[in-house]
This record gives sequence, C-alpha cells and structure tokens, in this order.
Amino acid sequence: MTTFFASGSKTASLTSEDLRNALLQTFSAIGKPERALLLPPDHTRLFSRAGELTVLCHQILGDRVKDIMPALGTHSPMKADKLDHMFPGVPHDLFRPHLWRDDVVRLGTVPAEFVSEVTGGMYDRPWEAQVNQLLRDGGHDLIFSLGQVVPHEVIGMANYNKNVFVGTGGKDGINESHYLSAVYGIEQTLGQANTPLRQILNYASDHFCKNLPLVYALTVIEQLPDRSLHTRGLFIGDDHDTFFQAAELARQVNITMIPRAPKHVVAYLDPNEFKSTWLGNKAIYRTRLAIANGGRLTVLGPAVEEFGEDEQIDRLIRKYGYRTRTEVIRLVAENEDLAGNLSAAAHLVHGSPENRFEVVYAAGHLSDEEIRSVGYTPGNLSELMRRYDVETLQNGFHIDEDGSEFYFIQNPSLGLWQSDRGE
Repeated sequence: MTTFFASGSKTASLTSEDLRNALLQTFSAIGKPERALLLPPDHTRLFSRAGELTVLCHQILGDRVKDIMPALGTHSPMKADKLDHMFPGVPHDLFRPHLWRDDVVRLGTVPAEFVSEVTGGMYDRPWEAQVNQLLRDGGHDLIFSLGQVVPHEVIGMANYNKNVFVGTGGKDGINESHYLSAVYGIEQTLGQANTPLRQILNYASDHFCKNLPLVYALTVIEQLPDRSLHTRGLFIGDDHDTFFQAAELARQVNITMIPRAPKHVVAYLDPNEFKSTWLGNKAIYRTRLAIANGGRLTVLGPAVEEFGEDEQIDRLIRKYGYRTRTEVIRLVAENEDLAGNLSAAAHLVHGSPENRFEVVYAAGHLSDEEIRSVGYTPGNLSELMRRYDVETLQNGFHIDEDGSEFYFIQNPSLGLWQSDRGE
C-alpha cells in the first residue's frame, strides 16, 4: 500500500499545473490504465477541485477514461448545466448516475462485534458494505476516487473510502452508517479523523476491497477572509496513511477556534450549492461546537426550496421535524417509515440544536409555516440579507445594527468552527 504523491502545508497554494504534475507523477508510478472509472463528488462539493482533477484526468488519459460516476450518495443526479459547470469539456456520455436504492451490490458485512467495539457499545448491529455494481463488475483496472478532506458531521473528516461506501453505496449501508454515527453523537464526531464510522469503513476496505483497483486523490482546501480559495494540499495513494496525512492538514486549516463563544452566528448558504435543508444544514453541523448556550444561529438560504432532495426523505423531514437525539431514537423504535430510512433519522438528529440554541432559518422558497413545522424559527430573507451584506462581510465577529455582536461565516461547508462554551 502506497502514497504516490503527497504535498501540502498550511501556507501552500497548489496551482492547476501542480495538480496536473501530481497526476502525471501518479500515472507514471502506477502505469496508465486501460479502463479507468473516475469517482468525483457532485456539485455540492464544487470547491473541492475534484471537478478540475476529473477534467485533468480526462485530458491526460483520453479515451482510457471509460466511465465517470459522481459519488451522489442520496443526492439527486447532476443535470447537464451542473456537469458543464463542474466538469467543463468532459463529454456527458461518460457520466453514469448512481442509483443508491437499486444499482448496488454487497461486498461483505462488517460484524456486529466490531461495530459494537468501535462505538463503545452504543451500536451493535452489523454493517453492510455496498457499492455501485459498476465498481465491482465494470472491468476497470483503475477506480480513481477524487475529493476533498474536510470536517464532516457523519464521519468526522470527509472523503477517502466514504466516497466509495457512501458516495456510491446502497440504501442499507448509507442509512446504517449515518444512523450509527448519529447515535454515537455528532459532537463527538465532528473534525475527528479516526471515528467509529471511519474504523468501520477501513475494516470494509481491508477485508472486502482487495480486488478493487482503488486509488484516492484527496485535496485540502482553505478559504481565506477575502474569499479566496487555496489548495493547501494534495495526497494521492491507495492506503489509510494517505487519508490520515490529508486529515491532519485539514485539521490545521479547516478548523477555526473562536476565542469566545458567540451568542449569535450568521451563516450564508451559497445558492450554487444549497437548495435544501438536507444540504444546507451544514450551517448547523459546522457551527454547533461554537455557539454559546442559549444563543442563536441565523441561516441565510436564498435558494433553499425543499427539505430533502429525495421525495421520500423530504416527506419524513416534514412529518417528524428536527428532534433531539433521544426523541429520534424513540421515534425510530415506534415508526416503521422512519426505521426504514435511517439516513433521514440521522439527518433529523444532526439538524437539531438539541434545545441548546435557536435556529432562525431564512429560506428563499419555503414558507414560514413550513420552516416552523420542522422545529425552526422562520426568518425574513429580504430583511436579513439587507441587514447582513454577504458580499462585504468577512468571516469573524461584527457589530450588528442593534449594537449586539454576531459572528459571520461565508461558507459553512468549508470548515468547522469551535469555541470553549464553558461546558
């Protein structure tokens, strides 16, 4: 098992030419494949530079790239305009949609004993390792997973084999992974590299993927106060150490320690990224370790038009709302529809402020009644967008028009914010 390329530091800023050279070095080491499958994320990871890496792979490998499958997980398939935006110049006929409820195969089962051990006895069910059947049966000699390592609510640090087992996973594997992590606890998970779920996925990689020609390219991205994005690192390899190198750099550049717990946080959801609370609730996940007890989070979501991107999940969010972990565990035990969609159950836990702070949600295309029905406080979008000028505000503390203090976050998906809340 090998790291083929590793470059990164807190001050690095890798260029397009650096990315190209890294890929050339990698293909020189492993040999150019005859049949390559590329696994980038979808447009919800627009800033990962995985789109650019995909384009570069296509330029370098040409018709050796036989298939490209965006690792959608439970997200909706990408439309033509999104493909063109993220993967300019790549022919649409190379793209394959991932159908997470249907088009999957089981590689193996992580035993319940192992799951119980790594979760400290909090979860004791086996976990099904599922992937899209194209990975197992497509006849590829390279499966190249491309993505960004960044703090994440379900697995601690996103990407690596999560891109495979969740991004191209099936109903059982995705649902169970999200729920077991939610039961374990989001605040014990955020920003940690070697979480229980990561250990479960690593077990699956070690035991069930030996015949899959998997290689991973992992970026680490930092956004500066002037909104510029810098690629602080790129790590390419086929082993756990490649991921842990990237995760350590992400910990250094993507976790912001706030000197005091803000009473009010304002987070903006870029319309190009966020059209649902399913995605937009990163504003809650990534700030919950910072907000003072009894504080308030204001979410500015001008393009938010639905709760779940999937019709079934949307219906469940509307039915049950964002509840505390204890309440959701009880609802799962009592209701077959929620027990049958544990990803939705996990999302309800992750999106709950656990009665510790208020969430004011200003959604561009959801009514006040809809927002209120799921447990949030509706906000007036036009008024709040006037009050908080997202074009000029930078990350950090500011004085509000009423003289109070607030902390602004330009893009919650790019990091994790923490403070000492005195707990």
